[in-house]
Amino acid sequence: MKEPQGLTEQERQTYQWQMWVDDFGEAGQQRLKSASVMISRVGGVGSVVAYELAAAGVGKMVLAHAGNVKPSDLNRQLLMTHDWIGKPRIESIRRRLLDLNPRLELVTVGENVSEVNAAGLASQADLIVDCAPLFPERFAMNRQAVEQGIPLVECAMYELEAQITTIVPGQTGCLACLYPEAPPSWTRQFPVFGAVSGTVACLAAMEAIKVIAGIGETLQNRLLKMDLRDMRFHSLKFSPRADCGVCGSINS
Repeated sequence: MKEPQGLTEQERQTYQWQMWVDDFGEAGQQRLKSASVMISRVGGVGSVVAYELAAAGVGKMVLAHAGNVKPSDLNRQLLMTHDWIGKPRIESIRRRLLDLNPRLELVTVGENVSEVNAAGLASQADLIVDCAPLFPERFAMNRQAVEQGIPLVECAMYELEAQITTIVPGQTGCLACLYPEAPPSWTRQFPVFGAVSGTVACLAAMEAIKVIAGIGETLQNRLLKMDLRDMRFHSLKFSPRADCGVCGSINS
C-alpha cells in the first residue's frame, strides 16, 4: 500500500462523520484514500461492496465484470439501471460510481476473473474482495491472493443464506482450506434476494475498511454464516490445512 495521502478540504467535509470514529480518524481516512481494492464481479454482492467503498473514500478500485445488463440483474445489481439494459455492465458500473465519487480512480475490465487474467488483476490491488458466484473464479482469485500475499475478503450467498471470511496469506487458512474442490451441485443460476446479497456486501465492505485502516477485529480464521430466513448468525473457527494445495506451503 502507498504511503497515506493527505486529505483535501472537500474530502474532510465529505468524510467528516466517519472520521469521528475513535480508532479511525483522519489517519484511517488517509489510508483509505491511498488504497487500491480489486473487486471480482460487481453484481449483486460486488455492486454494493463497490458503492460502499466508493462512498467511504477508497482511492482506487480495480473492477472485473463481463456481459451486458439484463432485466433479471435489476433486483440486486444496484449499479445497473433500466435505461442501460443491453449495454455493457462495466460501463454502468463506472458511470454510477463516478456519479457518487468523481475523485475515485477506476480500472474497469469487461471480463470475469479467470486463470488467464487473475494474476494481472490481483497485482494492482492492496486488498481483494471476491464476490464471484462461480468456484473457478473464486479459486483463481484465492490462489493469486495467496501467491502475491494480498489480503482477501471472501463472501458468497445463496437464497437467504450468506457467508464471509477474511483471508490473510501466511496468517490464516484460505478458500481452498474450506473447499478443496468445488461443490458438484453449485450452478450458475440460483435463487437470490437483493437484500441478502446487499447484507453480506455491507459486511464485506466493512471488513475491507477494517483491514485497510487497521481497526477493529476482522474475520481472520473465522467463517461468519448467516441465515436471514430466521436471522440466525454464527461464527465457525477454521485453521489452515497443512495439506492445502494453495496455502499449505506458506503456513507450514
